[in-house]
Amino acid sequence: MTSKHSGELSEIWSRQWKEKLFEPVDNAFLLLFRVLFGGIMFWEVTRYFRYGWIYRYWIEPYFNFSYAPFNFKPLPEDYMFILWLILGLLALFIAIGFLYRVSAGLFFLLFTYTYLLEQARYLNHFYLVVLISFLLIFLPAHKGFSVDSLIWKKLRNRTAPLWTLWLLRFIIAVPYFFGGVAKLNPDWLQGYPLAMWLDPDFPILGTYFEEQWMVLFISYSGLLLDLLIVPFLLWKKSRWPAFILITAFHLMNSQLFSIGIFPWFMIGATTIFFAPDWPRKLFVRLKLARPAALETAHVMPGVRKRKLVLWALAIFVTLQLVLPFRHWFIPGNVHWTEGGHRYAWHMKLRSKSGETNFILENKANGERILVDLRGYLKEWQINDMEGKPYMIWEFAQFLKQEYALMDMDVMVFAQATASLNGRKPQLIIDPTVDLANVKRPWWGWAWWYLPLEEPLRKKW
Repeated sequence: MTSKHSGELSEIWSRQWKEKLFEPVDNAFLLLFRVLFGGIMFWEVTRYFRYGWIYRYWIEPYFNFSYAPFNFKPLPEDYMFILWLILGLLALFIAIGFLYRVSAGLFFLLFTYTYLLEQARYLNHFYLVVLISFLLIFLPAHKGFSVDSLIWKKLRNRTAPLWTLWLLRFIIAVPYFFGGVAKLNPDWLQGYPLAMWLDPDFPILGTYFEEQWMVLFISYSGLLLDLLIVPFLLWKKSRWPAFILITAFHLMNSQLFSIGIFPWFMIGATTIFFAPDWPRKLFVRLKLARPAALETAHVMPGVRKRKLVLWALAIFVTLQLVLPFRHWFIPGNVHWTEGGHRYAWHMKLRSKSGETNFILENKANGERILVDLRGYLKEWQINDMEGKPYMIWEFAQFLKQEYALMDMDVMVFAQATASLNGRKPQLIIDPTVDLANVKRPWWGWAWWYLPLEEPLRKKW
């Protein structure tokens, strides 16, 4: 075959798959996903009111570890409660499909704002909520089974472009796959930190949680499940067994760990790997809907719009594929330095404890001051800061500013030790460095970090 013919075939194939992404599929999967997301998020909002988390996380603390470069501050007390009331209302609006585009956009902005207020509350499923709420702004998830489609009948449609299905499948596959990639580290492969966490009082299986073979079995099973579950969900013949297995996995995690809405949302979201019309077929089988053929009229978007969508998809997908690998290019153990730990789906991979003391030195007279952390931080903030160099640095900057308000120019030193997965505690940063006078480690590594040297102390 000549290079000319090869080039022509390549061009035809490229054009075909690009056009195929815009072919229509039943949008029942998208309508269900909208209802699921809105319902789960409404439940999450009610939990914040029920357990007093709004007051605890954003009103009670004197200082919040906000995310740079945004450096957002919490609203006054009454306004924070109003904000969460609005979030609950927006979640309901998303679920019922009322003013859907506006509701999804506002929910994304307000939830992301609350997310960026406090680094000590970072959870992978909060990051997932941010990503999904952003995507929902652009997905036509309101064109059926929604208030919008009842009010504006021209919106009604039983189809959606194929790319919407694969985009949602991709964003649900990412936590699974990269959760498995993250487990390919020496500690996990030796059964840590699971050996420290598994509760021997757990029903039935707990009797064996003290045994090395059981801990290693769970460790390697979790690793293989994360890496292989998506291919098995995509393959029709193995889809049902894979779905049952991953559901059991999430149910077990919900009992072993305190991870909130994540397992329940992922059980529902994983149904995205079934045929796109399965919810509609189920409704017909239950006689809750009448069988009807999909509309045959489908308008292919113009070339310019298709290119815009493809570029947007390429940028989003590339970003999600690159971020989880960035720690490979940052010096040090990622679970020690924390460089590249976030946005990489490192879920339940390290047990870290520590002790941090801040010592200030007045430049004017050399006086030294030991800082009482509980005068500035809540216990949960202290626990999360310890062992995280970037948060220790941020608090050092805050102390510098606080004492400047009292007309004191101080140097800030930190005596910070940490223990990773049961290792003997060791210094994590250089205690002789004035943290108020060094730059933030944007890439994830700073010269004043100390490398992990303590070996893993095995339980058995």
